[in-house]
Amino acid sequence: MVTLIIGKKGSGKTKKLIALANETAVASAGNVVVLEKGAKLTYDITHKARLIDTDSYAISGYDMLFGFLSGLCAGNYDVSDILVDSTFKICPTAVDGLEEFIAKINKLAKDSDTKFTFLISAAESELPEGLKAICHEI
Repeated sequence: MVTLIIGKKGSGKTKKLIALANETAVASAGNVVVLEKGAKLTYDITHKARLIDTDSYAISGYDMLFGFLSGLCAGNYDVSDILVDSTFKICPTAVDGLEEFIAKINKLAKDSDTKFTFLISAAESELPEGLKAICHEI
């Protein structure tokens, strides 16, 4: 399952991600992973979730992010949830390529039985029509 939490900058998406990550880490029988750009969530995310700074691995763009997420799923079958903050900062091409990326992530989610949540700094009207069914606007 793939979910997009969308909203303009300053709408509270990261606060929602922090709450979701902490709740999921407590309730999940598997491992919860949170990806962020920069180390700004270090004290907000529970130690029960694995927090990864994408800058530490030089991740930039949808192809690199997909490869990294695939590696996380392949390397640990216990990953139940992956949450990604600031998707457009990690993938600077923003909307270009997002629909294709999400289609690949959808297949990965089904194959690995992992839930993915991405924070997207955009209004629903700015996103491709094919993604609107999985969007939750803040």
